[in-house]
Amino acid sequence: MARFVDRAVLHLQAGDGGHGCSSVHREKFKPLGGPDGGNGGNGGDVTLIVDPNVHTLLDFHFHPHAKAGNGKGGAGDHREGANGTGLELNVPEGTVVLDGHGNMLADLIGAGTRYVAAKGGRGGLGNAALASRARKAPGFALLGEPGDVADITLELKSMADVGLVGFPSAGKSSLVSVLSAAKPKIADYPFTTLEPNLGVVTAGGEIYTIADVPGLIPGASQGKGLGLEFLRHIERCSVLVHVVDCATFESGRDPVSDIEALEAELAQYTPSLSDDLAERPRLVVLNKIDVPEARELAEFVQADLEEAGYRVFQISTASHEGLNALKYAMAEVVAADRTARPVKVAPRLIVRPAAFDEEQFKVVVDPEVDGGFIVTGSRPERWILQTDFNNDEAVGYLADRLARLGVEDKLSKLGAKAGAPVQIGPISFDWEPTTLAGVNLEPIERGFDPRLEQIDRVGAADRKALHRLRRGLEVENPELVDTDIEVLRARLAPREGDQAAWDDEGWADPKWDLHEATESTRNETEPAAEGEQPREQEQRR
Repeated sequence: MARFVDRAVLHLQAGDGGHGCSSVHREKFKPLGGPDGGNGGNGGDVTLIVDPNVHTLLDFHFHPHAKAGNGKGGAGDHREGANGTGLELNVPEGTVVLDGHGNMLADLIGAGTRYVAAKGGRGGLGNAALASRARKAPGFALLGEPGDVADITLELKSMADVGLVGFPSAGKSSLVSVLSAAKPKIADYPFTTLEPNLGVVTAGGEIYTIADVPGLIPGASQGKGLGLEFLRHIERCSVLVHVVDCATFESGRDPVSDIEALEAELAQYTPSLSDDLAERPRLVVLNKIDVPEARELAEFVQADLEEAGYRVFQISTASHEGLNALKYAMAEVVAADRTARPVKVAPRLIVRPAAFDEEQFKVVVDPEVDGGFIVTGSRPERWILQTDFNNDEAVGYLADRLARLGVEDKLSKLGAKAGAPVQIGPISFDWEPTTLAGVNLEPIERGFDPRLEQIDRVGAADRKALHRLRRGLEVENPELVDTDIEVLRARLAPREGDQAAWDDEGWADPKWDLHEATESTRNETEPAAEGEQPREQEQRR
């Protein structure tokens, strides 16, 4: 037996990007072939597509997990990895996509409408794409980015033109069965209808759809009965039809009080996609007039309802009395709504580049770790995921990227010291401010970065101070400089018969020792002991 499912929760997993390849071209009589590692393939997307042949979310109810294909890794000889296979899920028209907090992400209307619910990860770059003037033969490649993981909720809101509302057992399902070819379940007990029923009605030249939702009771807008689950199916309807049971034997009920109770529930229910339901056209159907007492009651209240502004029709689904007038009246209201409704134009894709001065990252003090910092931003977090931390050269490349972005300077301005814990995405590490970034490195062993093995390295603040001292300027913010200013001046002073230890290209003399410069500066400034000659005089002699 077929089931109607209008709500489903999906757990989506987009494909991961393939890793880049680290390879060197090898050919006979050509020892320096250069890097030839290819890029990894992109991961597949999970896409929702509106299909006119799909009318329920039943498939997603039994199969809530969906995963796209992963991208393949790159290979040598500049061979790029294949992209992952995307996954396309067909959904019925009128499906609304919600996130885990109930916020609407997309309203899928129109055959062929597409929505990417989970984006696949980008493939990592191979070492051929990472080669540059300073790094001619990279011994590493970037890792592929993981695909998006999303938990979404799909809600189906029927695309019917006419919505039938009323109390349980008012005859809504019977009305759908006699006006269309639909065969809903009909019985003589309340809440026979447990799911919306749709039917297609033809009236002259107009063809429209009619929807029967489960019966409403007082408090339905707050979740009582079945009304809250199915009130969303009447949000898109052009006209609402009140179906009133004039032959009910329940005490305290009459057509006027039933309509007032239904209008109160509709006023309290606030749809998320459309305007207030109170503005929709209304028709009132007084049903079951084939019963003599019901006909008398319908004739008695019709004048009061018409005075209130309703168009009233007396019908009988058993004898088919008054059905033609009702059918053409609904067609008239639907046609008027279609004429007044603005024509929907497919939205154009507008690409807006990021602003030039847009903040690309942010550094804040970690409230849970003493002396720690947290770096957030799409670029630093993406670079962390792309880095292979088992490769020293890849870690050095990450340090270069963070330094060029300005993360090093920002940490220095916030007072970060060497060894301070820094958190970027899922990775936490101890910050070393003396890693030289953006310098030309001598090729040594592949996958090895000598900067990570140095002990006495010059930090970014010291480098700025050296540049200013070399130009005869005063050092700004000397409290941020790790090394004493006099020691930096000694570094700039050329030795006898040698060049300066520092120039624009970096350290000119790699054998220059910080400890030696400190001792030399201290000895030159301290007074000589009694009976001793200053070292400077000894050197002159």
